[in-house]
Amino acid sequence: MDGESRSQSRRRFLKTSGLVAGLTATAVTVPWVRRAGAADTITWKIQTSWPAGVGLETFQKWCGTIKEKTGGQLEFQPFKAKDIVGDFELLDGVKNGVLEAMNSFSLYWAGKLPAAAFLSSYTMGLRYPHEWDIFFYSKGGLQAARDLYAKQGLYYVNRIHHGPNIIHSKTPIRSIEDFRDLKLRVPGGMIAETFAKAGAKTTLLPGGEVFSALEKGTIDAADYTGPAVNWALGFQQVTKYISMGPPGLMSVYQPVDLMDFAVNMNVWNQLPDNLKKFVEDEIQVYSNTHFGAIQKADMEAWHKFTDAGIEINRLGAEDLQKFQEIAVPIWFEWANKDKDAARIFKLQLEVMENPTVGYVTPDMYQGLSINL
Repeated sequence: MDGESRSQSRRRFLKTSGLVAGLTATAVTVPWVRRAGAADTITWKIQTSWPAGVGLETFQKWCGTIKEKTGGQLEFQPFKAKDIVGDFELLDGVKNGVLEAMNSFSLYWAGKLPAAAFLSSYTMGLRYPHEWDIFFYSKGGLQAARDLYAKQGLYYVNRIHHGPNIIHSKTPIRSIEDFRDLKLRVPGGMIAETFAKAGAKTTLLPGGEVFSALEKGTIDAADYTGPAVNWALGFQQVTKYISMGPPGLMSVYQPVDLMDFAVNMNVWNQLPDNLKKFVEDEIQVYSNTHFGAIQKADMEAWHKFTDAGIEINRLGAEDLQKFQEIAVPIWFEWANKDKDAARIFKLQLEVMENPTVGYVTPDMYQGLSINL
């Protein structure tokens, strides 16, 4: 081989070697590509609060994608509501290591963590998904939620968008006055207190127990999720009416019924950094998928209720003012239950007072204050 040929051969070798090295370097930085000698698959048992319907189906399908996405490094084993622990025992179940993680409704923990009442919709508070994202990502809400859950031994990965809730009832609800003496299931917290002030006799039940309570007549009406899941749960079999907010505001008390994804803190800390980043990013993917699936199913479910003879009623715009007058003092009462609640509510009040949103003016809470 002459000198020129040897020189060309050497250049080709260096080019090829550089390409291979580059590809190898790229492969080891991609979190879902299993590295040589990687440990066995990490498996998490995760229970959701969804008992049935599109919510459960979406959760199960999403969990089924994780092992492939991570190249076998991580696997999510899904369980529906009450499969391993009761719905209201989920937080303790994750904290105590019975489950590695949970996908639950954040409001369920308001009795144990008053600040959790401000991590999902409350009556006449933030009303649309983008407003909640202002709180989480522009006002420090995500870190505040993580700080709160960390005190319980959990890592709050992120919020998960769901949608508005509706009320199914045995008698028509066309105004706030129709709640008087109504035996009503609500999720607790500020929402329960608001309806109690409006005259309802409220009770707290997990979603999986609502149908039987309506069937037995233990309750007259029940708040639960949107039309698609509620149809799957059979609420149309035991009620004749649906009540919602006025046009443009499907629910005055839970227009954005947020869920979350939380992990046992020890489990989270043991996860490799590349998988931590993957999970944090993936929960946003799940939130988008979940929200879209719920909205699509809800819009397609309405005709099922009307075809079944269910009467759909909406509150009037005048009822909003009445709910607002009841709700505002309750906001401040809950904000002052502890410093965590006060800190989180202050961030949300700043959003609601800002002209970008504009729901609240100082005269609406004259004489009330947040004790930081």
